[in-house]
Amino acid sequence: MTPAPERVAAGWRPARRRRFTKNSPAGEVVLAYLDANTARLTALDLAVRREKPDAVHQMRVTARRLRAVLQAYPTILREPDTRHLQGELKWLGGVLGEARDAEVLADNLHAGLAAVPTELVLGPAQARITIHFAPIEANARREVLEALDSERYRELRAELGRLLDSPPLTPEAAEPAGTVLTRAVRSATRRANRRMRRARRAPAGRPREVAVHETRKAAKRARYAAEVAEPALGKKRGKKAHRSVKRMKNVQSVLGDHQDAVLARAVARDIGIQAHLAGENAFSFGLLHERAHHQALDARTQARRVWRRAWKSRL
Repeated sequence: MTPAPERVAAGWRPARRRRFTKNSPAGEVVLAYLDANTARLTALDLAVRREKPDAVHQMRVTARRLRAVLQAYPTILREPDTRHLQGELKWLGGVLGEARDAEVLADNLHAGLAAVPTELVLGPAQARITIHFAPIEANARREVLEALDSERYRELRAELGRLLDSPPLTPEAAEPAGTVLTRAVRSATRRANRRMRRARRAPAGRPREVAVHETRKAAKRARYAAEVAEPALGKKRGKKAHRSVKRMKNVQSVLGDHQDAVLARAVARDIGIQAHLAGENAFSFGLLHERAHHQALDARTQARRVWRRAWKSRL
């Protein structure tokens, strides 16, 4: 039996690992996903503090999942009541992102130099990259730990708990998941498609790079919206949702490669200038800048292909 929205809102807590069907209340499905990822955020907190491999990245992804689902399902959870939490999850993801991005960029540039013929690596280029990123990574790590020890973070965790204990559900939350969640997934996918078209039409340079980055965020939201819905759509449509999640993840990955290349190009230029001002030969950083430029172009070309596949497999 479908619970009334007022009963669900009054302290209902989703049961983990329960099985859903297309007739399950849409609100239960969304809240179960949020509950599972809130528990994961808690577990990753300790892993980050203990410097477990990939913990910062996984915690960042979890924060983004939570925020993306709140954004994708305003017809389930009233958006004005989750707006502040969305902003706080964005803040947490940003703090964690600084640490992760520094690590990825350093690895990208080190790998780029390793691929260059030895005779074209002029000066202490690898050491210059290490010197550039060492204080950035140390500062980012310190900011992550300060954030996790802050009152702001404790309040974010408490706000997540309040959301789960007393969710601001809409009347649609009591309707069948198969109908309501499918509609939300389709809306998120159409939004990503509009972003993709806008990115293709954007002027070359910074406007296009920004548009591509916005497309990535829209694809991420569509992916997580489908991920929420998948367990409640039955065998046939659930399989289609699963395929859509995988293909949207591919889109997200390719557009992430584009963003990494854009950042690597800018950093290669900055480090090259630092090397030049220190009296070193900056030629190798010019090569890295060119490499990153072509990586960005290749990623945009690949993005069009993976998006066509994702759009064809949409729910």
